[in-house]
Amino acid sequence: MEVRIGHSLVGDGHPCYIIGEIGINHNGDVKIAKQLIELAEASGCNAVKFQKRTVSVVYTPEELAKPRENPFGATNGDLKYGLEFEAEEYKEIDAYCRELDIAWFASCWDENAVDMIDGFNPPCYKIASASLTDDNLLRHTRAKNKPVILSTGMSSLEEIDHAVEVLGKKNLVILHSTSTYPSNYEELNLRVIPEFRKRYGVPVGFSGHETGLPSSVAAVALGACVVERHITLERSMWGSDHAASLGPSGITRLVRDIRIVETSFGDGVKKVFEREKPIIKKLRRAGGKL
Repeated sequence: MEVRIGHSLVGDGHPCYIIGEIGINHNGDVKIAKQLIELAEASGCNAVKFQKRTVSVVYTPEELAKPRENPFGATNGDLKYGLEFEAEEYKEIDAYCRELDIAWFASCWDENAVDMIDGFNPPCYKIASASLTDDNLLRHTRAKNKPVILSTGMSSLEEIDHAVEVLGKKNLVILHSTSTYPSNYEELNLRVIPEFRKRYGVPVGFSGHETGLPSSVAAVALGACVVERHITLERSMWGSDHAASLGPSGITRLVRDIRIVETSFGDGVKKVFEREKPIIKKLRRAGGKL
């Protein structure tokens, strides 16, 4: 039950693969994107993840024409195009990630986006929760012969079963997720993680949209081998995803706490540690073998 993503093995017995999701938190600015890549690398994340959509394919002309005041103009289309990086920006991102030695990949929402990102030879692809029922996109993504990470927010078990059937279980990682932004703690339902592990027999992780840290650490204790969290330079920045993101101190503490928990797991064999032996002599009145 392991998948190789770039230089990392993901699955039982391996360190949790931690993804700093940049998504659209770059606000259309490559400079901000680079600062977020720096943050992810400095905090100890294994990878950063972006989002790629061909705006004219994903949205109808009617949707793009709707009035919506934003920093890029007065319509929803102005906003969507303003937030979208194209190949030129991703060339900069690719070069910068190579410079910092951190992996990057993207959630691709349409086939054209998959083809464009494929030109950068990503270590894997991400299927966003919103795309889980798009069989054609799943097949097109799988045809690139890369590991696939499947998010399962807003999806029923039947829909997830079907997506897994379409994708196949080879080189597949499934992320439990709840698609509310930010998520309330009672919506997280972390006990799904061990159920997914039993049901699908593939590495299972957690894509969290909550505001705090303990639940994402608890996900690792429940068997999550991947944790994905949105990151931002400042949670009060303009944009739809910043409030459900972790700032610099948040992502740094999350990585630290996950690594502490992993160290605490041990090997499952009950033993007396050397540092306990003096305590036996000091505190036990009877019995006790050294």
